[in-house]
Amino acid sequence: MKEEFIISAYSENHIGLLNRITIIFTRRKVNIESLTVSESALRGISKFTIVVREERSRVENIVKQIEKQVDVLKAYFHMNDEMIFQEIALYKVPTQALMESDQIERMVRQHNARILEITKDYTVIEKTGHKEETQELFEGLNRFGVLQFIRSGRVAITRSSNERLSEFLAERDALLASIEMKSN
Repeated sequence: MKEEFIISAYSENHIGLLNRITIIFTRRKVNIESLTVSESALRGISKFTIVVREERSRVENIVKQIEKQVDVLKAYFHMNDEMIFQEIALYKVPTQALMESDQIERMVRQHNARILEITKDYTVIEKTGHKEETQELFEGLNRFGVLQFIRSGRVAITRSSNERLSEFLAERDALLASIEMKSN
């Protein structure tokens, strides 16, 4: 049965790695629902957050393939309930619609969104939340003619402490040091 999974992969920031990771999904005909890459808490280490809807066994195999990439330090996968996650959405609506009625202002308040910029031609609204929440606001605002809309990829952190890259790296470095000492 297909379920939604969040894959986290930590890597050094090298050219071409994104391409090599996405090829892993392409070869297996697995669609990436969301992809975000950013700096992690560790200097020089990037974090890939990839959302897929797939069977657990296939996700396990994909994570193993990701970890085989030279530049990848460690990869994990989690179910949504094991993660805290958000997306950000930006909506550009005509300012005239905002001025003619208080409905847009009420929607902004109701959805805990905020207005980022108002010009005579357009107003930009920001909303963070889950995809369903940002989509619901889009549908409400679209009655007034959304001029532009964009939603980011997912950003996520684990609820538990089982995704500790710094501990993994310390264990790996200790193992490498002991192997080096034995060979000398």
